[in-house]
Amino acid sequence: MTVARFLVGRLIALVVTLLLASFAVYGALFLAPGTPLAFLTRGRSMTPAQLQSIKAQYHLDEPFLAQYGHWLVGVLHGDFGISIMAKAPVSSLLGGRAVNTCALVACAALLILVVGLITGIVAGLRPGWVDSSLMLTATAAMAVPAFVAAIALIAVFAVRLGWFPVFGAGDSVPDRIKHLVLPCVALAFSSVAYVARLTRAAVREELGSDHVQTAVSRGIPQGRVIRRHVLRNAMIPIVTVAGLTIGGLIAGAVVIEQVFQLNGLGSYLVQAVGQKDFPVVQAICLILVAAFIVLNTIVDLAYSFLDPRIAVGKQHS
Repeated sequence: MTVARFLVGRLIALVVTLLLASFAVYGALFLAPGTPLAFLTRGRSMTPAQLQSIKAQYHLDEPFLAQYGHWLVGVLHGDFGISIMAKAPVSSLLGGRAVNTCALVACAALLILVVGLITGIVAGLRPGWVDSSLMLTATAAMAVPAFVAAIALIAVFAVRLGWFPVFGAGDSVPDRIKHLVLPCVALAFSSVAYVARLTRAAVREELGSDHVQTAVSRGIPQGRVIRRHVLRNAMIPIVTVAGLTIGGLIAGAVVIEQVFQLNGLGSYLVQAVGQKDFPVVQAICLILVAAFIVLNTIVDLAYSFLDPRIAVGKQHS
């Protein structure tokens, strides 16, 4: 299977999956207790003319599939509807919040990849007290939930030492970076340890493989053996788990945004659910699902670049 065919196939699968996800997200409004009209009116007494106006505005007087079609066409044009609470276009409410969430997840992902990979590679290549110390630390870190890490970081580095701010996303670029340090560390804390342990196990497995032992016996320099034979093959399972782990940061960001008051998509989603602001809930859920699907596609593509022998689109076994 060529890369071009794979890309076309993944694009088609992406579109189909997003369509199914959008249908499920929109249909959830009708599965929730109550009626869409009750959510829109919020129990207020209205005249028949006012009720008919609301039905016409949100196409509630049309069949379900027609309503879904109107909503989907609007989404494709960047129109997610009008917020019930804010009385403003949903797309205008999500812009700044999406930037905050993307910055948080991107920084945490970078921290996971850099620190996790380096720690795992060092532990895998240096058996003994270095390996034992790093893996003991990683095992302890994996047992710490994100919200516990957040509270500990706030207590030490914000309250006691006063090095970093606690709440908000900051204003200028340097201020934003300073505000993101503690949330990023808290979000990535246990995931760094997980990726480090997996990387160490993958490196150790490749070091004991026949082709690596053959390369060593032929007198190939150790650095070259590690780069071309050990790390390259070890990256296949690491990329899979790292991709899924980074995808999980999208869900974990909800808790961290609440703790640090970052005003991102996750915290706004919790607020919108509590207020039953379904246009906002639908938009955020669809965005998060799309982000996770795109990330999985990138992971699939990474296989072919790491090892061309692997058929593109197939999982490494």
